[in-house]
Amino acid sequence: MGVSADLERTSRWRVALGAGVVLLLVAIGCAVLFSTLAPRGTTAVVAPSAQPIVATSAIFVHVLGEVAAPGLYELREGDRAVDAIAAAGGYTEKADEGATNLARFVTDGEQLIVPVVGASPVAGGATVPGKVNLNTADAAALETLPRIGPAMSARILAWREANGRFTAVEDLQSVSGIGAKTFEALRDLVTV
Repeated sequence: MGVSADLERTSRWRVALGAGVVLLLVAIGCAVLFSTLAPRGTTAVVAPSAQPIVATSAIFVHVLGEVAAPGLYELREGDRAVDAIAAAGGYTEKADEGATNLARFVTDGEQLIVPVVGASPVAGGATVPGKVNLNTADAAALETLPRIGPAMSARILAWREANGRFTAVEDLQSVSGIGAKTFEALRDLVTV
């Protein structure tokens, strides 16, 4: 009877050990599965290095100029200029930190250029000499254009809000009150 009890105890021990090993393997498998399915960080560099992209309400912003790591960045819808600059590693020593409105929202497909101190910035951070960016300009910047006063700048901003980004300078003609003559006066002074 003593040998039989020892065999039974050994058999139970083996079953318990086997069950423990199975549970451990299942736990490791679940951990691996969850780690591969869990969302990664929502901001990822997509250029120049080739990193995987996790797309959920993603927008892409091209950050150039005086930032530590210029490139194309994936951000979330609702992110602001400060998020784009942070994704690009922050400002360089030569950056004009006051030239960009950090609180403004960035949009998909936008190019955000951080100028060097002394450059002539256009509203929104783009530096296109003498041109106002229709997609990033605020009312004050729009009103620097000929034939654009407070009412017309409000209509341009309302059109942008209702329709999204201007895809071409010619889209300006879709704004109520901008006819052919006004458009011709503005064509060379604006950019998208």
